[in-house]
Amino acid sequence: MKTTASILSAAALTLCSALSSTPANAVVLDLSTMTCKQFVEGGDDTIKLVLTWMDGWYKGDSDEAIIDTDVFVDNAKKFGTYCAKNPTISIVNAAEEILGK
Repeated sequence: MKTTASILSAAALTLCSALSSTPANAVVLDLSTMTCKQFVEGGDDTIKLVLTWMDGWYKGDSDEAIIDTDVFVDNAKKFGTYCAKNPTISIVNAAEEILGK
């Protein structure tokens, strides 16, 4: 039992050391100024992050904390299509057009 605890402690310390030496890749995304073109060209991580934010934003405080993947994917496709056709529009305006209530 003591050996397992020692191994776990050593593993935790090693992980903490590795993580603390890894450079941070912090990015600030100003969604109020991001265009559809920037969104589409932003890469998978940015696209996923923005789509998830939009899903939560347009659900508001009154909806349950549930992600319906069918609805999410449908809205993502609509948003992607709209942005592809309107690259200069801000993503906030595009989201209002596609998801606004």
